[in-house]
Parts: sequence; structure tokens; C-alpha cells
Amino acid sequence: MTTAPIPDASYCLQHVRQHDFERYVSLLYAPEAERAALAALYAFNVEIARAREVVSDPMPGEIRFQWWRDALSAPEGADINQHPVAGAIRTAISKYSLPLAAFDNLIDARVFDLYDDPMPSLVDLEGYAGETSSALIQLATIILSKGEDPGTADVAGHAGVAYALTGLLRALPWHARRRQLYLPADLLAAHDVDPETIFAGKMTPQLQSALRELREVAHRHLEQTRTDIGSVSRGLVPAFLPVCLVGPFLTRMGRPDFDPLHSSAEMSSLRLQWSMWRSWRQAVRRRRSVT
Repeated sequence: MTTAPIPDASYCLQHVRQHDFERYVSLLYAPEAERAALAALYAFNVEIARAREVVSDPMPGEIRFQWWRDALSAPEGADINQHPVAGAIRTAISKYSLPLAAFDNLIDARVFDLYDDPMPSLVDLEGYAGETSSALIQLATIILSKGEDPGTADVAGHAGVAYALTGLLRALPWHARRRQLYLPADLLAAHDVDPETIFAGKMTPQLQSALRELREVAHRHLEQTRTDIGSVSRGLVPAFLPVCLVGPFLTRMGRPDFDPLHSSAEMSSLRLQWSMWRSWRQAVRRRRSVT
């Protein structure tokens, strides 16, 4: 691991705070020495995840993604470092020996976001979640391990899928308004759901049934995460902290009075911060009881 400082760390931190508050709060529990690199990682994710919001059609998005591919692999000292997030994440990659393939795969998975094509199957959706959300958790654990592989790929996989599926369920009203569908086509077909009813904002018993099954899938991944998280050292917990919000969100979305196409599953900033603090304290107590 090199000792190079992460440039534009303050910019990245504020960028994450503005666009990804859940991961921003988790940064507050990370060691100060690694906080800048984590902020760079999450700021990079913001840049990629928000591509659909800042481009007018898929082609500029494809160009934007190619710029990032080129930026990550550019030689040291390239002008690309003038971009605050690019310079920061390139330094983090070098400092912590982060695998470039994970970043390439994340960008490739996010190409789906640029188009209105349906998600073909549940397997494809879990793969998408794995290449994006799970990969981000695993990269964060490598940073927290100071560049070493901490052996957390399996638990990061389940945690990331649980977090991503829950996030997509929360975003269903927003995606439906722009006719973008992450709900798997095979799942919708199995429950006899016509996608046009989703775009029209019409809730049906068939759609309720499909959404219930998808929540159950997310919950199974969450339960596996809870089973496996005991093997994760205390120093790596900040990478997993946002996942503590999955349970409350799934519970709220499962209530009879919740309308998945028109209701918000958000929680207040205060409750979000309290939930993460409680999860952090529980993790600390478990590890103290072991030692």
C-alpha cells in the first residue's frame, strides 16, 4: 500500500453527503485514515449511478461511461486527475491495490440504467446487484483492510443484493414514472403482471404478489448476511452499516396500507442516523463479548 494522500477528499465527502446520505453516514464510523479513500469510492459510485439523471439519452451516457473506463486505466500523471473524483479514486485504487476489474464490471452493469429494456430475470437482477452494490461493499472492505483481501466476498455478496433490491423497490414509483423497469420479467410473468399497469401507476393483486416475492428474496439475502456477519471483524463493519436499513424498509413496504407505486419508504435523517448508530453499537458489543 502506498502512502499517497487522497486528493479532493473534502469534495468527495460533500458529494457523497449530497447524493448518497446513507453511505455518507456510514463514513462517520470509518477510521479517519481510510475515510478519504472510502469517500472517493462512494463519490465514484455516485458519478456512475446518477448517469441516467444527467444525460439526455443513452448515447451521452455510454460516452460518459467510456470516459470513466479510460480515466481509471490512464497512466499516472494523466490530465484526467484534474477531475476531483477521478483523481481521488485513481489514487485510492493505487494506494489500496483495488482491482480494476471490479470497477469495469460495475460500469458495465450500470449500462442497463441508461436504457428502458426490461430486466430479463431474477438471476439477472441479482447479478446486477452483485456487480454494483455487492462490489462496492467488497471494495470498501479492502480499503478498511488497508489493501488486503479480507475474505468477505460471500457476505458482501448477500449484503449488497439485499441492499440493492430494497433500494430498487423503494425507487419503484420514480422508475415507473419514467417507464424504467427493474422488476424481473420472469417474476412478473409468473404472477401475470402486465408492465403497462405499473407504468400507469395502477396497483393490482398480481403486482402486490410479485412485489411480495421480491421482498422475500431481499429478506433471504438479509438473513444470510445476518448469519455471516459475525465472521466480519469490527474494523470492516462500516462497509456494511447501510445494510442495517434494509430490515426497517422491508417491514414498512410490507404493511397493508403501503402503496408501492405512490408511497415513499424513506425515513427521517435522524432515524437513519440512529439506526446506524444502534447497529454499530451492537456490532461493537458482540465483538467485545467474543474477546
